[in-house]
Amino acid sequence: MKKCVIIGAGACDTQKLKKQLILNEKDLCIAADGGLDYLLKIGLTPDIVLGDMDSLENEERIDSAYADFLIKRLPVEKDDTDMLAAVKEGLAAGCRQFELYGALGGRLDHTFANVQCLLYLLNRDARGIIVGDDVTLILIRNEKISFSASDTKKGKRVSVFAFAGDAHGVSEKGLKYLLDNVTVKSEFPIGVSNEFTGEDAEIEVKDGMLLIYVEGLQ
Repeated sequence: MKKCVIIGAGACDTQKLKKQLILNEKDLCIAADGGLDYLLKIGLTPDIVLGDMDSLENEERIDSAYADFLIKRLPVEKDDTDMLAAVKEGLAAGCRQFELYGALGGRLDHTFANVQCLLYLLNRDARGIIVGDDVTLILIRNEKISFSASDTKKGKRVSVFAFAGDAHGVSEKGLKYLLDNVTVKSEFPIGVSNEFTGEDAEIEVKDGMLLIYVEGLQ
């Protein structure tokens, strides 16, 4: 399945990005505005640079006649954030798997907006994750997600939050603190600061959505 990788202008450790970012030939890579700076620092070139270019340090690069990527300059006054516009670009290209980098940290309002992009994708039969320097955010609805012991580290935190309403039938297995078919309410963070135990783990929600925060996901 064709994957879309989007690099935004949020907080991003370029050394970690270089290790995390794995692109295949068929993948679509989009730099959302200042995300281009991160890519240039690690020697990668996106397929598309998209945005109003208000957070870009190397703006002269996109004005060059020799730019080796497609440039889509957006107006400053618009409804979509640059990240959401990049998500829409990826969907239009037929992508159904998305990885968002540079989507956390920096401005808190943009962090919230980037989390909303995960729901935008889920509502359009696509899946996305947000990959930060040391954390991954995943949104699930009416389903189960599994974590292999080989992909996680004992003691690393994992938290679940009800998203867009209460989450019913929530179970957690293979973690330090277990849940068995409970309701996680959007007003009470009962699912915060759990831990992996070094075993295979599962998180399930039967009715509703969970935003899952995972540390140390390899």
